[in-house]
Amino acid sequence: MLTCRIIPCLDIKDGRVVKGVNFLNLVDAGDPVENARFYAEEGADELCFLDITASSDRRATVRDLVRRVAEEIFIPFTVGGGIRSVQDVDAILHSGADKVSINTAAFEKPEILEECARRFGSQCIVCAIDARRRTRDGNLDFEVFLHGGRTGTGVSALTWAQEAQNRGAGEILLTSMDRDGTRAGYDLELTRMVRERLHIPVIASGGVGEPEHLLRAAREAGADALLAASIFHFREYSISQVKDILARGGVLVRQEESWTT
Repeated sequence: MLTCRIIPCLDIKDGRVVKGVNFLNLVDAGDPVENARFYAEEGADELCFLDITASSDRRATVRDLVRRVAEEIFIPFTVGGGIRSVQDVDAILHSGADKVSINTAAFEKPEILEECARRFGSQCIVCAIDARRRTRDGNLDFEVFLHGGRTGTGVSALTWAQEAQNRGAGEILLTSMDRDGTRAGYDLELTRMVRERLHIPVIASGGVGEPEHLLRAAREAGADALLAASIFHFREYSISQVKDILARGGVLVRQEESWTT
């Protein structure tokens, strides 16, 4: 049985870690390099670094910041934001990232997932999906949004997740826009409905306010990994505290010492 991974998320805007509510009202949460080293020392299984305005502003991800973060840690490190081509993926991986998260570009040009999977391996390719609740024909569904949650597509996240898997994505980073920053807990229905349709790992994201929320996502929705920001950035809970709670709840987690430089 695989362990459930704990992944602090570093949302980056103008070179700083930020956190907001429903993708809006961003507040400063510190320096990304300092945060990265802190989490690696705390026992995080992976990190996720997302330049949250890169796609909408059509800016390139700040690769030199990626290098600085990657130089500080030895745990797996995913980078996303503004990645639009195979060349962008290549540049990010060569800057020190272990994986690349592709959102808008993957939806607009799905063949990029196939090309990247062939060239770099599916294990390097994460398809990020931002979704909002919708009702279709009287049934619960979730709509895919692009450009940092600014553009609706009318496409079901369930359908798109399956296509992304078929195209070569190695993981799905699934964010509930309705829950993002609300601290009300993950959208368990969204996570469960996507997880049941896929054979690749699903990372739950959006809405963590307490460790119980992570426990429920793992136990009740089948999440393979749990991404969180606020509870870690503002030092409300440590990685070890969360892992202890998960372990006591019957979730298999890695609790050995982590590595930094």
